[in-house]
Amino acid sequence: MLSSLVHSISHHLLQRTTQFPIRFRVLYSTLSICDDLPKKLKKFERKPLVTSINELKRRGREKRKERQKVGEIVLQSPENGLLVQKLVPIAKEVFAARSELVSCVSRLVKLIAIYSCSICGEVHVGDPPHQIRTCNVRGSLSSKEHSWVKGGIEHILPLVESFHLYDRIGRAVSHNEMLQVDRIPAIVELCIQAGLDIPEYLTRRRTFPVYCVAGRIIDFEKRFPKEISLDKDIDEYGFPYKKKRLDEDTNSTEMHCDDIQAVAVRGMKAWKKMCSGASKLMEKYVVQTCGYCPEVQVGPKGHRVRNCQAYKHQMRDGQHAWQEATINDFVPPVYVYHIQDQQPNKPLVNELKRYYGTVWALKESNLKLSHDDMEFICF
Repeated sequence: MLSSLVHSISHHLLQRTTQFPIRFRVLYSTLSICDDLPKKLKKFERKPLVTSINELKRRGREKRKERQKVGEIVLQSPENGLLVQKLVPIAKEVFAARSELVSCVSRLVKLIAIYSCSICGEVHVGDPPHQIRTCNVRGSLSSKEHSWVKGGIEHILPLVESFHLYDRIGRAVSHNEMLQVDRIPAIVELCIQAGLDIPEYLTRRRTFPVYCVAGRIIDFEKRFPKEISLDKDIDEYGFPYKKKRLDEDTNSTEMHCDDIQAVAVRGMKAWKKMCSGASKLMEKYVVQTCGYCPEVQVGPKGHRVRNCQAYKHQMRDGQHAWQEATINDFVPPVYVYHIQDQQPNKPLVNELKRYYGTVWALKESNLKLSHDDMEFICF
């Protein structure tokens, strides 16, 4: 009954829109490929919890009861320090897909104009930038017009970093060690903890599991293998010394294809593969995020660095309000206004903003160069 009602309403709207002039039909034609704009959280609102609060309380009660029992608690991989072997190929695929995605987007941004508002940070893909007055933050103009400046790849593909851990089940990074531990892309850190080996970033690979007795982790393996030097590679606390930052150009695959549309499609496929693979890894390997700010830490526990400046951070002494992360915390979606068959050299106007659609900035950058290819739009 409900499906037939929705079908009749959509058929009626389609007949009505065909009676409009072409300039109005173009606006409505974007609804099929546009994304729903998520609700923008206010400063005092916390991110939605992945697991309900009642379930978290129940798990906490069970852990407290287990700690009171003097006995061994059996831990499964990766909680016992061992790798999940079936996820190691997925980790390598995610890293390769990310490298290909960065290479594709780096080439596309050289051909497309990217604009970013210097006040509110809104992004627009294409030339000229829109004239929609939505800049409503502290320090913005009274007319709410954007102050556009040239942007780059970091505006459509934001970089989210995390502390690199030598031992993922070891202790957390303290505030005093904030400047001594490497920060690398969070999705790369997830791949490393899931089994990817990068020579520049050492990580501990256990051959024997750890044991949990009365709530305490007991490890019978040597802390540092013989091939690792405590003076050059890692410090006495088990954190790697700061090294050269992970260079996006050296780790990305070279693109020699001259077909720009093919590069755009390859980039979208790599993005889809990276997100789907990272979601599978996050089902086993825990990732933490702050409930009020974009900070992310890959590992079973969050770090203790006191650099949170979000809502009521004074009450937490600058500590982050850690909770379970989602894929959007790894790859933050950046939404831009979109219209199909936009007339060249004519910006989007404020009077028609309610008729414009929104898509991810990464999709929009590919749509500008591969308009006729709809394969990567509906995935």
